[in-house]
Amino acid sequence: MRHVPSRQRADKARGPPAVVWPPARARAALACAKMWLVAARLVGINHVALEVGDLEAALAFYGRLFAIELRGRAPGMAFIDIGDQFIALSEGRTQPADDHRHFGLVVDDRDAALDAAREAGAELVGRHDFRDPWGNRVQLVEYADVQFTKDARVLAGMGLPRLEKSESAGRELRKKGL
Repeated sequence: MRHVPSRQRADKARGPPAVVWPPARARAALACAKMWLVAARLVGINHVALEVGDLEAALAFYGRLFAIELRGRAPGMAFIDIGDQFIALSEGRTQPADDHRHFGLVVDDRDAALDAAREAGAELVGRHDFRDPWGNRVQLVEYADVQFTKDARVLAGMGLPRLEKSESAGRELRKKGL
C-alpha cells in the first residue's frame, strides 16, 4: 500500500497501490505528517458463517457447549449472538471435514467448553480444538489470554462484567498501545 499526502489522492485508474505496511512508529509518523493510507483498515470480524447439515441439530449441539442466544433466523439460517458479533449457521454443508482450516472462538472458560464438547460427542483435535458433527474445526481460546478486548459495556451486556486479562495478554496489549 502506498502512502499519499491528503492532497494527492491515488488515481484509481492506475490500479491498486503497492502493498507495504510500515511498522507502528512509521504509521504514527505518517499520521502526524497528515498523510493518509490508501487502503481501508481492518477493524474486526462481524461474523463467521458455518455450514451445517441440519440447522436444528446444530443449534442443539452448540447449545450443549455454550450458553447461546439467538439473534435471529432466516430460512435455512440461524444467528447465534456473541455480544457485538455473531455466528451464522447455514444449512447445507457438502464439503469434507476441515483439517487445518479453523476459526477461534474466545470463551470465558476453555476447560469447561472442551469438557462440554467431549460430552456432546465432538471430535477433539489438537489441544484446544474440536470438530462439530459437520466437520467445522473450532479452536477455543481463553479470553484472559488473547490480545483482544471487548468494551466494558459489551461485556456487561453479555453478563461478564468482571472478565479479566492475564498479565501476559495485558503486557502485549500495552506494548501495542491498546
